[in-house]
Amino acid sequence: MSSSAERVRERLRGVAVGLLTPFDQHLDVEYEKIGDNAESLYDSGIRMFLAAANISEYHSLSHEERVDVTEASVDALPSDACVLAGVGGSTANAKELIRAYDRVGADAMMIMPPDHTYLHEQGLLQYYRELASVTETPLVPYVRGFDPSVSYMADLTRLDGVVGIKYALPDPVKLGAAVEAGADDVVWVDGLAEPYAVSFWAEGIEGFSAGVSNFRPEVGLELFDALSDGDWGRARKLRDACLPFQNFRDRSGHDNDIPGAVSVPTVKKGLELAGLHGGAVREPLRPLTDEEVRRVETIYDQLLDDVDQLVD
Repeated sequence: MSSSAERVRERLRGVAVGLLTPFDQHLDVEYEKIGDNAESLYDSGIRMFLAAANISEYHSLSHEERVDVTEASVDALPSDACVLAGVGGSTANAKELIRAYDRVGADAMMIMPPDHTYLHEQGLLQYYRELASVTETPLVPYVRGFDPSVSYMADLTRLDGVVGIKYALPDPVKLGAAVEAGADDVVWVDGLAEPYAVSFWAEGIEGFSAGVSNFRPEVGLELFDALSDGDWGRARKLRDACLPFQNFRDRSGHDNDIPGAVSVPTVKKGLELAGLHGGAVREPLRPLTDEEVRRVETIYDQLLDDVDQLVD
């Protein structure tokens, strides 16, 4: 077991915050603002950071921008922080991205959910083997957007280089079965943020990705401590405080029927309300309407009131 693999496992046992990509009014990346956000979140106690992730608008970034976003994140953070960088696409392109991330010092590779129309579980496993063949850096596959078998997920935990699984299926029963069937040295992470942290913890997760905690990190840190201490009542109260904001993120937005369309601009607005950098969004997303902005502001104010009563 390499020291780098064990270090990534340790950091996965916590709160993983996404570093969103701030775009200016011309939709160019403002790299220095990524660093500002990372430094502020680190000072709040966060140690695991997701760069070029879904919430970072991964699919709207070019190859070069993904590398530069990751480099900006790595450069802004002390050595005890861990940067998990998003990787996806064809095998050749993903290998190229992994090599680039290795050059800029990413601590681990988050292999993005497959965006292919047609999938085969054995083909996916081979995809991960191919990616592992070009790096010594740990891999964290992201399971989302398809319905894999328990045996597939168990096999995934036994691939060389895999140290964690980011699980983002709304099925705690399947999660528990996969944890039981999988390798003992792989860390399972809740990829559906605070709303699922309590139920998923009971099934074997050891960390979770941020929702509200992307801009109010104290909420996630308190929730993690409550779960670690087995204080289920407190954990549920902290989770419940997050639900109005997280439920709003699931909405389709104005003149649209696709759910979740407001998710990223809503978190960016949360960042701005917290004094951090949010910025514009690129297509195929749209900014919030004025009415939606007012609603997010109201939810944010209520969140602060609730959190003030719960966080030490």
